[in-house]
Amino acid sequence: MTGREDQKENDLFFLCSLIEYIGRKTNNYRSTVVNALGRKELQHVYDYADIYHCENIDKVADELVAKHHIEEGYFDNIAPSRYAIPSHWDIGKVYQRLILDVSHAGGGNVIETLIAVYNSWITRKIDNYNSSMYYENPSYLFESYKAGAVLA
Repeated sequence: MTGREDQKENDLFFLCSLIEYIGRKTNNYRSTVVNALGRKELQHVYDYADIYHCENIDKVADELVAKHHIEEGYFDNIAPSRYAIPSHWDIGKVYQRLILDVSHAGGGNVIETLIAVYNSWITRKIDNYNSSMYYENPSYLFESYKAGAVLA
C-alpha cells in the first residue's frame, strides 16, 4: 500500500469514475457504457489505471468512446437534478465501495462483479440524484444490493 488505500482499490475507483464520466459525456446509462466497453477493455483499463489516470480524463474518455463506437444516448441524470450534483469522482467512489463489498463477500473477480453491479437494479437508484441513494452508507448500499431491493 502506497497511499490511503490499496493500489488495486484505487485503480477500481478510477475505472468507476471513468465509467461515470463517459456515461455523462454520452448521455448513456452506466450499464450501456460498461457493456459497450466489454470485459476485455474493462480489465485492460483496470490493469493500467495507474497509467490512464495520468492522462486527461476527457482524452481517455474520448478515445474509449471512439474505439467502442459508443453512441449518444438519451439518459441525462444531470439536467433534471434539483439538488447538488455529485462529481464523477464522487459516484466513482460509491461504485468502487459497493463493488469491493460485493466482490469480497462473494469471493468474485472484481471485473465480473463490476459488470454485475452496473447491470443490476441498484444503478437506477444510485444514478437518480434526486434521491438519497448515492450518498447512503456503503454498508446500506451493500445490504440493499444483496436483498435485491432498497431496505426500509
